[in-house]
Amino acid sequence: MKLARPQTLYDVPTHYCGGCGHGIIHRLVAQAIDDLGIREKTIATAPVGCAVLFYDYFNVDMIECPHGRSPAAATAIKRVRPDNIVFTYQGDGDLASIGMTETIHTANRSENITVIFVNNAIYGMTGGQMAPTSLIGQKTTTSPYGRGAHGEGKPIRVCELLSTLDGPAYIERVSVASPADIIKAQKAITKAFTCQVEGKGFSLVEVLSMCPTDWKLSPAQAVDFVNNDMKAVFPLGVFKDITSVSGENT
Repeated sequence: MKLARPQTLYDVPTHYCGGCGHGIIHRLVAQAIDDLGIREKTIATAPVGCAVLFYDYFNVDMIECPHGRSPAAATAIKRVRPDNIVFTYQGDGDLASIGMTETIHTANRSENITVIFVNNAIYGMTGGQMAPTSLIGQKTTTSPYGRGAHGEGKPIRVCELLSTLDGPAYIERVSVASPADIIKAQKAITKAFTCQVEGKGFSLVEVLSMCPTDWKLSPAQAVDFVNNDMKAVFPLGVFKDITSVSGENT
């Protein structure tokens, strides 16, 4: 039965704004954990950011991590408890700004963890500041005239960056801005967890997500922003996959 609430999700209301993509992504992660039958041995890390209350929604063991340090904490957990399934859930400020060092070195070492990276191109919880993934020309509270390529630099493409490393086993970018995209996102997240179950190494799924509140858009306009603007800068697709039949990277 696919329409029932996943056992991994508590039946509680969330604190997320209307039109936010976190609720959809939570459902996809929980469904993957249910489908793989790994809930009782899963340990997650909660980030700092909009998903700071992540532990209120997931029926798995969880720890709260300082801003950006989830990959380091997850590495420690996995090394001490290698039979557990360990994953991080992080936003763009958490993962690609203050946590960039932890992200790169965890991927480079091919730590056998799974990372769910939510990219909404802005700092959501703290009021809408520019993030490493904010688009050129995007107005935020710290780039009121729009992000400039020379003053602030161009957006960081995390999947492309990590795919240059030898360590990662599986890297894919997906979206939750349409029903078709959500179906693909479910498959990618499930594959990332499967990669860890099979001991393949580091896996990351980047999810393009909506933030109507800090983008100052309606929920419908926010969906259009993902589909028309974000996807042009952050193209969807698989950037690395050593789990393919041929055994070669894609």
